[in-house]
Amino acid sequence: MPMTPYLTPILLLALSNVFMTFAWYGHLKFGAKPLWIVVILSWGIAFFEYCLAVPANRIGHQVYSAAELKTMQEVITLVIFAVFSVLYLGEKLTLNHLVGFSLIAGGAFFIFKGPL
Repeated sequence: MPMTPYLTPILLLALSNVFMTFAWYGHLKFGAKPLWIVVILSWGIAFFEYCLAVPANRIGHQVYSAAELKTMQEVITLVIFAVFSVLYLGEKLTLNHLVGFSLIAGGAFFIFKGPL
């Protein structure tokens, strides 16, 4: 069964965000490495993020508005980042994080709700 333009961008954005999260934050565990090395490695990882994000947005724009695509990307980013920060960086999520993420989810609701 072929993937639809409704589902494909969500899956591609999720995969692209995994790459981008590692590109932006993965190096934090390697603070002793020279900055120029982690910048170059991050760029290399980010290339794969773009290879997924650009098609996600092109395919998704067939059925979603640009604002909806951007909102999806931000919500997906927060979910992936939350998992990454706990599992990879060993950080804890607090009630403040959950409240902040909930407020962003509320904003996403209104983007997808349509005109009021």
